[in-house]
Amino acid sequence: MKKPNILLITSDQQHWNTIGAFNPELSTPNLDCLVKEGTTFTRAYCPNPTCTPTRASIITGMYPSQHGAWTLGTKLLEDRKTVGDEFLQNGYRTSLVGKAHFQPLVSSEEFPSLEADPILQDLDFWKNFKDLFYGFEDPEIARNHTSEAHVGQHYAIWMEENGCKNWRDYFEEPTGTMGAETKYSWPIPEEYHYNTWIAERTNHKMEDFAKNNENFFLWASFFDPHPPYLVPKPWDRMYDPEKVTLPKGLEGEHDQNPPHFGKTQEEEPDFTDYVETGYGSHGYHSHMVTDEHRKNLTATYYGMVSMMDKYIGKILDKLDELGIADETIVVFTTDHGHFFGQHGLQYKGGFHYEDLIKLPFIVRYPGKVPEGRISPAMQSLVDLAPTFLSFAGIKVPYRMTGVDQREVWLNEKDVARDHIICEFRHEPTAIHQKTYVNNRYKITVYYNQEYGELFDLENDPDEYHNLWNKSEYQELKQQLFLKYIWAELGKESMPMPRVSGA
Repeated sequence: MKKPNILLITSDQQHWNTIGAFNPELSTPNLDCLVKEGTTFTRAYCPNPTCTPTRASIITGMYPSQHGAWTLGTKLLEDRKTVGDEFLQNGYRTSLVGKAHFQPLVSSEEFPSLEADPILQDLDFWKNFKDLFYGFEDPEIARNHTSEAHVGQHYAIWMEENGCKNWRDYFEEPTGTMGAETKYSWPIPEEYHYNTWIAERTNHKMEDFAKNNENFFLWASFFDPHPPYLVPKPWDRMYDPEKVTLPKGLEGEHDQNPPHFGKTQEEEPDFTDYVETGYGSHGYHSHMVTDEHRKNLTATYYGMVSMMDKYIGKILDKLDELGIADETIVVFTTDHGHFFGQHGLQYKGGFHYEDLIKLPFIVRYPGKVPEGRISPAMQSLVDLAPTFLSFAGIKVPYRMTGVDQREVWLNEKDVARDHIICEFRHEPTAIHQKTYVNNRYKITVYYNQEYGELFDLENDPDEYHNLWNKSEYQELKQQLFLKYIWAELGKESMPMPRVSGA
């Protein structure tokens, strides 16, 4: 029996409730089709609500505190074994197209980064780059977005090869020359947008694999809808800002939360007691946004989701065209969530609300994974690597601490895990936290702090009422402390089994 191909499609910073099948305010016909043809897991979570730690977890099957890329600005060390390495050793082809972000934007002598200047924009270097990159053969990558020093690598090469010699005009300083006054509409022609590039190059690789009858593990890694909020025409006007529903916080909800929560609602907050100086720290700034601006941001965000959906559709269509859809496991998810008004917050940070750590998560494997099923079985992105290997009949390495979800995806078993652990850390600061989530409750603890969060997700699904200091919940808090400790002990890595008594 032929082994399955694995096609992982991810977005970047997508809120769990931004798929049209579940939210009628959005149009996502291709993702809706995946929902009909596969199983949607409604309780999927990231192991960290920022890019590098979670992306490293996806390919290692380990938590950030285990694989070492514990925060933004760190790197996944090159000696870490990945799921791609395992696939290659077992006859699969591997590739990554799109966003990698396994390394920081700044390189140092001790920790050099290929995703940093000057190499980032050394197009000759990337034209000749044929090395294995974290278990991916011949990767085609970029750091991209529009307002940071991200554009370069294979995406810039592709733009030039397709006639866009002036690509810097479409990207903001310091990388490009575009001014920041573009607001919500991105003047780049759709034919040169990174969605077009990702779909085209993903399809090219699948054509090559299918032509040679080779099994593959392929990751199509989209950049949207990660801010900045910019999308080209006609997507920039697809949604009327006056008709989008703006999430709101609850007056006074942060009074019972850790002190840095309330500071986000100040015009000029002082976070020096919580984050280190000299580094950008996501979330530790004012989140005060006018309703008018937030409406435009949300409408643009939705447009970014819908445009990405179009190009996801092109990839799914290629599977059908090549005749390999039935033998390919497709997983769609994102690396972490997003705030667009929930709890008075915008973007992301060390705030482990469901909006930020819960994810869209769809699995399709025709004839094997049930169609149109909605499952509450808990999933973590750290589970992807061992589950992919399990489907391919490849032994899961002992070092991987994620859970094999194969039987759950096939609907042969109800659950494979009964809890989630999510980590976040900005050392050396007070913002070093871990969250434990089970079927009903969520508890968040902070290193060297007596404050924390406790939410009853059954009775308070919007997480407006922090029960941490409520006297009637102290016994429950102690029980959850114990369960959290058990969960931490249970996820300890054991890179080899015990083979001797001494």
